[in-house]
Amino acid sequence: MRITTVLVGVIAGLATGLGWPIHRAEAEGIAGSRPNIVLVMTDDQGMGDLSCMGNPVLRTPNLDRFHSMSTRFTDFHVSPTCAPTRSALLSGRHEFRNGVTHTILERERMALSTTTFVELLRRSGYQTGIFGKWHLGDEDAYQPYNRGFTEVFIHGAGGIGQSFPGSCADFPPNRDPQRRYFDNVLLHNDTIVQTEGFCTDVFFRAALGWIKQQHEAGQPFFAYIPTNAPHGPMIAPEKYKRRFAEMGWDEATQGRYGMIENIDDNFGLLMQKLDEWDLWDNTLVIFMTDNGQAGRRGKLNGKPTDIFTAGFKTGKGSPYEGGTHVPAFWYWKGKLGEGVDIPALAAHIDLFQTFCQLAGAEIPDDIQPIDGRSLLPLLENPREDWPDRKLFVHVGRWPKGADPNDFKYRNCAVRTQKWRFVNNKELYDISQDPYETTDVADQHPDVIAELRAAYDRWWTETVPLMVNEDVPLAAEQPQAVRYQRQLEQRGIPHWNPPPL
Repeated sequence: MRITTVLVGVIAGLATGLGWPIHRAEAEGIAGSRPNIVLVMTDDQGMGDLSCMGNPVLRTPNLDRFHSMSTRFTDFHVSPTCAPTRSALLSGRHEFRNGVTHTILERERMALSTTTFVELLRRSGYQTGIFGKWHLGDEDAYQPYNRGFTEVFIHGAGGIGQSFPGSCADFPPNRDPQRRYFDNVLLHNDTIVQTEGFCTDVFFRAALGWIKQQHEAGQPFFAYIPTNAPHGPMIAPEKYKRRFAEMGWDEATQGRYGMIENIDDNFGLLMQKLDEWDLWDNTLVIFMTDNGQAGRRGKLNGKPTDIFTAGFKTGKGSPYEGGTHVPAFWYWKGKLGEGVDIPALAAHIDLFQTFCQLAGAEIPDDIQPIDGRSLLPLLENPREDWPDRKLFVHVGRWPKGADPNDFKYRNCAVRTQKWRFVNNKELYDISQDPYETTDVADQHPDVIAELRAAYDRWWTETVPLMVNEDVPLAAEQPQAVRYQRQLEQRGIPHWNPPPL
């Protein structure tokens, strides 16, 4: 494996001029170095939702700064919607192979046969914490404390206050429209607690308090901060909405952009505390999002207006490029290059092997087959040879009880470094046409044949692993039952924010 020292580019030079700390990568291997890992993954935030990516309305100075310091995967892909991405990320394989073909209706539950990389990090001596959105099953067996996490601080369902037929539902008090995203009740390990404040602030405060504890105890840790924001409903503290209201944006856009700027402030607090605690040297920090951009239209001074999308023609829930192509910024002081772009095709399924290799965690032979690769060769040398690959995309979400084979070619895609083959008929040369303006299927029948055959093989292998398709809807909502039982037996204690 080649190792190189990467020079800082123009953006990093600009950052230096602004007084931001810039460091150069050291020429040393990172496998088995056991860094702390902090993974921040926001919900429904897309490529167009950062000022460093060109948004002319948002102000995201902390994430902009982090972008300038980072190694950036510029062709990084996830799944088209939220539970699927979480399942693929934690398991190292396509979400359908874990039974996750939807975000509700029992089809959001990650198969119990799946081993997460979090379990393997824990076995190797890491403390592991989740703070925010889980969305891989609300029933007890599926909860994160049974999937490798030693610290759990989460809401239920797919979003705060959501409730659907079956088991996917949040705690009842969070469904009150007057308190959604504020003063929520959350699950802290084995106890439901009452919190105060805006949800994103609370999740980051809990994560930072826990990180501080692990640091003081000398424990390596994995901190997973999957925020529910900026997922709808579009609610933000008034101080974050005010500037957009003054500009003339509608209420929903005020809320959405307000949530994003609040995330930026919290990410800035994370950076500040890592600096205070002198954690940068042995901590890998990653910022990414869980699917393509959700907000694409708004009203400005009462007129329908397109929202900046960084050029993508679609967003969340789409098999096109805009549905899966997301930001991915990685920073590790002195170990990774700063202001460096990696153009190789990478994906969420690659984090499993990457994190295990960094931690020196053994991957047993008897767990699920892993679809991803380790990203370490690229992290050590961004121009390392990277064999082409095929990433398979399907939005899923067919009706409950339907035959998946009837939806095989609906909302699907195959992505290689050069091509995106969509819905079994459209072909785009992403290397020349990244925003998919021109279908070139007629010009490349050989490419179509190759990608179609690969997709057919993948589908045939995958359908038998969709273990949740025929599962009946649960008769009760576990989080509602849990809340009522605790309320009656011991009440709901107040959560005290940890000192920072």
